[in-house]
Amino acid sequence: MRPVNLAFRFALELAALAAFATWGLHAVGGPARLALAAAAVLAAAAVWGRWAAPASRHRLADPARLLVEVAFFTAAGAALGITGRGVLGAALAVAAVANAGLLRLLHQTAPSKEGRP
Repeated sequence: MRPVNLAFRFALELAALAAFATWGLHAVGGPARLALAAAAVLAAAAVWGRWAAPASRHRLADPARLLVEVAFFTAAGAALGITGRGVLGAALAVAAVANAGLLRLLHQTAPSKEGRP
């Protein structure tokens, strides 16, 4: 079950990045929309990579990491909602939060690496 949950989690992470890109493409017009989409994806990836990614040296411990994850996926869902894809955004946020809870319930999350050499 662990590989399935983790693979689903990775797919949710990619979907969240796509949601931020979608928001960037719809927030402004002209060539700036590509720059905004790229900036939104890079900013989101930086947040995730710094505090939530399993391989991060600065990964937060729970419950702080859970708060970051919920905020990240809620923001991704809201980004889709702003573009008129509210149902899809809500589905993304709900699926991600449910997955986060399931991973913790089944003790399938990797520990944080803070304090390790």
